[in-house]
Amino acid sequence: MRSRRLRAAALAAAVAAAVLAGGCGSGDDWSRPHARPTPLGTLGPGFSDPARSPAPESTITPRAGSWDAARPSKGYRVVLLTAGKDAQTRTLTDAVRKWAKEEHVSLKTVTAAEPDQYVPSISRAMDLAPDLIVSAGNDLVDALATVTPNHLDRKFLVIGAELAEPTANVTAADWTGASFRGEGLGMSSNYDPATFTPARAGHAVRAGVAAVLNGLTGIVIWIG
Repeated sequence: MRSRRLRAAALAAAVAAAVLAGGCGSGDDWSRPHARPTPLGTLGPGFSDPARSPAPESTITPRAGSWDAARPSKGYRVVLLTAGKDAQTRTLTDAVRKWAKEEHVSLKTVTAAEPDQYVPSISRAMDLAPDLIVSAGNDLVDALATVTPNHLDRKFLVIGAELAEPTANVTAADWTGASFRGEGLGMSSNYDPATFTPARAGHAVRAGVAAVLNGLTGIVIWIG
């Protein structure tokens, strides 16, 4: 019996040591100092006019694939901020997670289940001090419009929707059929759930992040 207890204690100690070692070495440990993120690669021809920066709140339509070479450095810290259980939102969140895995991005998720959680969820995302907060889900648009002007030091990317009057820290990436701007506001195109395809959502994530990394913020990236 004593021998069995000793073996159990030794096993528990080994498991605890392994968990501790894994946690300390994890890429998800955001408590450590973090170097300023830098873009890898450059934007390709046709992403934007190189001779003139886009005007605030303007819309640009990059050439397809012009964002492919611009990506974040390994360990780029991103919070996926999401609300809604509809198929469109799931497509967007899946695209963010797939991109993060492919690009070795350190990703954390903050989910708001009820309307009274929308604003607090944005605060929780900011408290994590990520390099970028990516928002997925129309339900968050109005809350973002309220919060983001008061936190210009935080960078936001809205995919599959946009803010009606974005400040310089908010960038959007959407397309025809996905341009919700908030309750009671008109859209630049008719809402069409069928346009929320994995490929289009993936392009929006990559193009939007490429724009943010290269300082093209406060605008709408329109995906063809």
